[in-house]
Amino acid sequence: MSHQVTLIPGDGIGPEVAEATVRAVDATGVKIEWERVEAGVRALAEYGQLIPDDVFASLEVTRVGLKGPTATPIAGGHQSINVALRKKLGLYTNFRPVRMLPGLKTRFSDLALDLAIFRENTEDLYSGLEHEVVPGVVESLKIITRTASLKIARAAFEYARREHRRKVTAIHKANIMKLSDGLFLKCCREVAAEFPEVTYNELIVDNACMQLVMRPETFDLLVLPNLYGDIISDLAAGLVGGLGIVPGANIGDNHAIFEAVHGTAPDIAGKGLANPTALMQSAVLMLSHLGEREASARLHRAIYRVYAEGSSLTGDVGGKASTTEFTDAVIARLR
Repeated sequence: MSHQVTLIPGDGIGPEVAEATVRAVDATGVKIEWERVEAGVRALAEYGQLIPDDVFASLEVTRVGLKGPTATPIAGGHQSINVALRKKLGLYTNFRPVRMLPGLKTRFSDLALDLAIFRENTEDLYSGLEHEVVPGVVESLKIITRTASLKIARAAFEYARREHRRKVTAIHKANIMKLSDGLFLKCCREVAAEFPEVTYNELIVDNACMQLVMRPETFDLLVLPNLYGDIISDLAAGLVGGLGIVPGANIGDNHAIFEAVHGTAPDIAGKGLANPTALMQSAVLMLSHLGEREASARLHRAIYRVYAEGSSLTGDVGGKASTTEFTDAVIARLR
């Protein structure tokens, strides 16, 4: 069986890590028909649009995308590409597993961290509803709905049940934002009641940040509104080595986009130095989503073996290998 996947290489190091990931996925033996489209500043320069129409046309057919890092002009009136894709396609779940890779030196290397973060992806302050009340005073609207809150809570608990995870923690600031975050908590509690086998608890967001740094091993699954999820998912990535390591998935009822969440690193673009781990790990999630669970597990194990052996790592994680050498090592361990 062949799968159609939209490939969005992105900007900066994006094309390099995308090519490396395509090589690794193809080496699993899964048949993928890659449809390459451009988005980001390269697309803006060439087509006059950050997200050309053919991106959405492709995703309407394939329903699945693999996306490298893209750049969005700052303070230039352009909406974030990621935000635009999530809203347009209804990708309400941002899923980010955060696991410690073997052999990687971090401040928490002695802990077998294995967290999963479920971030609501479509509303909150990311709705982008802002206006100037009077000169010098700007108001941003925080939108929390029952529909979106129930969806993200259910996604977290269904994952917990399916993967036999023990605990879901809802992160909030309902002590201050009693209506908006209060509604989010009510929805989480309502869904939690349907999953009595999963332990449910709640933490105020500032306390959660402190606990994640002091005792990260005590967390399992976290479910959060959009803004807190954005901040805490990056904080959690820092526990295991940074954004160059962790994968990301954006999932809705009809579409899914798997992406590297790190930046475009233009300073090293084209030099063969980029680390494709984050996008490769995102491809692991993509293969599982496509029903290719055996290939997903093999690619996952191959990446872990390369890190455990430590001889073919890129410079950002303490090695001396090039992008190509790292990719060759992963492919060699697939066999």
